Amino acid sequence: MNRPAVLARRARDRHQISVGLPTLIWLPAAIGFALIVLPVAGLGLKTDWPRLPELIFSESALDALRLSMITSSISTVLCILFGGPIAVILARSRIGGLRLLRALVLLPLVLPPVVGGLALLFLLGRTGLVGRGIETAFGFTIPFTTAAVVLAQTFVAMPFLVVSLEGALRTAGQRYEAVAATLGASPMHAFRRVTVPLVLPGLASGAVLAFARCIGEFGATIAFAGSLQGTTRTLPLLVYLEREADVDAAVALSLLLVVVAVVVIAVARPRFVEGQT
Repeated sequence: MNRPAVLARRARDRHQISVGLPTLIWLPAAIGFALIVLPVAGLGLKTDWPRLPELIFSESALDALRLSMITSSISTVLCILFGGPIAVILARSRIGGLRLLRALVLLPLVLPPVVGGLALLFLLGRTGLVGRGIETAFGFTIPFTTAAVVLAQTFVAMPFLVVSLEGALRTAGQRYEAVAATLGASPMHAFRRVTVPLVLPGLASGAVLAFARCIGEFGATIAFAGSLQGTTRTLPLLVYLEREADVDAAVALSLLLVVVAVVVIAVARPRFVEGQT
């Protein structure tokens, strides 16, 4: 056996066949990386480090961080509960109009968040189509409450989960569910015992993306929920307010938001989501 064949066989045995990257790809990748990293590094250079503990541990900052984490967690759960079934329908259903349905579900990805917030306000506000009925029947209104923050975050973040989970469902295919059906499993049993474990990495990836999007949500929140400390003022809203009053505080809080986002993605995104063992 010649030498190239021996080397190829050894590589296959080790499952470590490596394909080199084109040299030309490194330059645009470096530029793209710089566009992401350098602005964040600029925050570090602008930060008033001696005042940093005072700024990020202030009462308003801690209230905003607490509210952001709580509402983002609740919103992510809602994205899973409602966005998960949507992804399954888009990936597995054969009903007509799926293209239109997909376009409507993904609309918040391209819609300016403030427009989404106004749409929620006109629907659920005191004079809105649904909000008027809610106030009449239950005696309360949703806008400018913590519930409004959760709804605004869910509105803008759900498409991220739907896209990730739909892609995972299409990649997994339906061959294993078909085998389960031939063995007598009901559709629900096959979905619970076969489909869900197969697409769990995609679901986890979508949940992390949705949570990260909720943490950074601003436009829909301020339009639908306003900015009330301890009730609706999340960390991005506090950064916006401090930008006018205290630039150093805004920079410090922006840096805190960056750190929180990085920690969420690095810690909450499990290794199996990235295809690692």
